[in-house]
Amino acid sequence: MSIDVVVARTPEERDAAFRVRIAAFVVEQRIPRAEELDALDATATHAVGYVDGKPVAAGRLVLDGMQAKIGRMAVLKEHRGRGYGTAILAALEREARARGLRRCRLSAQVHAAGFYERAGYTRLGDVYDEVGIPHVGMEKAL
Repeated sequence: MSIDVVVARTPEERDAAFRVRIAAFVVEQRIPRAEELDALDATATHAVGYVDGKPVAAGRLVLDGMQAKIGRMAVLKEHRGRGYGTAILAALEREARARGLRRCRLSAQVHAAGFYERAGYTRLGDVYDEVGIPHVGMEKAL
């Protein structure tokens, strides 16, 4: 199956991204909803991936001055391992480049660091705790 990735332009598309994130982070990983959905969502650029019209993957891009931060990358459990996360990541990186940014940072769950390394990210610093889950900072030149 192929995935159709869109940058959310409507409230419905943004809500679809939120549903994916809630399923992956709040339900599956038991991250508190208030930690997962935050104030940055209001100004972030959201990407959502659809398979057969159903949202299965999502992520967001947050801009802080000339700094791009990709985050909240999620793929529904039953759809993992099919390249959908790679498609979301590529869409968010394209958005960052289109805005003139040349570097992206992210905070990766340690178990997912290899995914980001395969996409060209390098680790920054030591492992740290974020919402009770080990994370590592990562960065990539665009």
